[in-house]
Amino acid sequence: MSSVQRQQIPMLDLQGEYHEIKDEIDEAVHRVLDSGHFILGDEVEAFEHEVARYLGIRHAIGVASGSDALLLALMALGIGPGDKVITTSFSFYATASCIVRLGATPVFCDIDPRTFDLDQDSVRRYLEASYAPAVKAIIPVHLYGQCCDMDPLLELAREYSLKVVEDCAQSFGSTYKGQQSGSMGDIGCFSFFPTKNLGGYGDGGMVTTNDDDLAERVRLLRVHGARRKYHHEELGINSRLDAMQAAILRVKLKHVGAWTERKRTLAAAYDKELSTLDWLQVPYVMPECRHTYHQYTIKVPADRRAVIQETLAQAGIQTQVYYPEPLHRQPCFVGHQELPEEPLNVDAVVPSVLSLPLSHPASTTRVVTDVLHSSLPETTRKAVS
Repeated sequence: MSSVQRQQIPMLDLQGEYHEIKDEIDEAVHRVLDSGHFILGDEVEAFEHEVARYLGIRHAIGVASGSDALLLALMALGIGPGDKVITTSFSFYATASCIVRLGATPVFCDIDPRTFDLDQDSVRRYLEASYAPAVKAIIPVHLYGQCCDMDPLLELAREYSLKVVEDCAQSFGSTYKGQQSGSMGDIGCFSFFPTKNLGGYGDGGMVTTNDDDLAERVRLLRVHGARRKYHHEELGINSRLDAMQAAILRVKLKHVGAWTERKRTLAAAYDKELSTLDWLQVPYVMPECRHTYHQYTIKVPADRRAVIQETLAQAGIQTQVYYPEPLHRQPCFVGHQELPEEPLNVDAVVPSVLSLPLSHPASTTRVVTDVLHSSLPETTRKAVS
């Protein structure tokens, strides 16, 4: 155990990642500094074209953050007061805050307890029982790096004339039946927060779409609703991707495929080592999906999660809980939400999820799994999730 205790394994090693491509990053940063152009411009346009090509989509529009990407997507679709948007409460705050900011109501349907993504059956039950013209859109969240089961959701959207806004904040490079996340719905929304699989060195985001009109509208809204300076056609916002982040992300885009495969190799090593523990559930991967493991999230006995985290922490192994409180229980959404049914799956999953680090080589995965195998109380090892 003493050798394990000396290990320091963080959730993510951004410094190590930087040093791996330091010369390329430094050149890109100096290129922007020398240009004197820091907002939008050539670097952003080049990055937009490169992402559009990577995703196989017509338009990619750089914005200031993933949160703004969601907000701009709904603004472009005309979502406003009195409207309703179906989504999941097992996500980051921004998934629902964009809805409420526009005066609309988030309808929190339940999740699939295996994938933790929006449950198609819960959505169907709601639409069959409560559909009204006020229901305008669905926001499926591709959580932890795995796409939602999109075919049934897209079918429901067609049946009820709903727009689909993919929350791709955690799923850059993830695929569903060969289709890239962000390319299946009406609009895709990406985050380039530093911890993402494709992350910058600050905030950044992107809206993707195959719809020419929606793309033009997002471009207008991101610059104060103005096509030309001091002439504002609409009430837009200031949400422009800066050139520095675009230049950095252009470098990292060249490496994201290899880095993702490294995470997938690490996840496979975790799966192999942890699948023998009957009290622990490894991530479920849907057939025909390419999981990019923004997070490697296991399920453990709810009443033992704190003990498990502490045991790993004592061994120098960082873990994290995404997310400790579902959105429908957040104080800011009280009075601004609709709960069509008691989301029992959400309530059962939240106390049980635990994300393991993905910052180390697959060869050291055994360090983490050894702690889980042998360093926990006997009662925990025998528990069944």
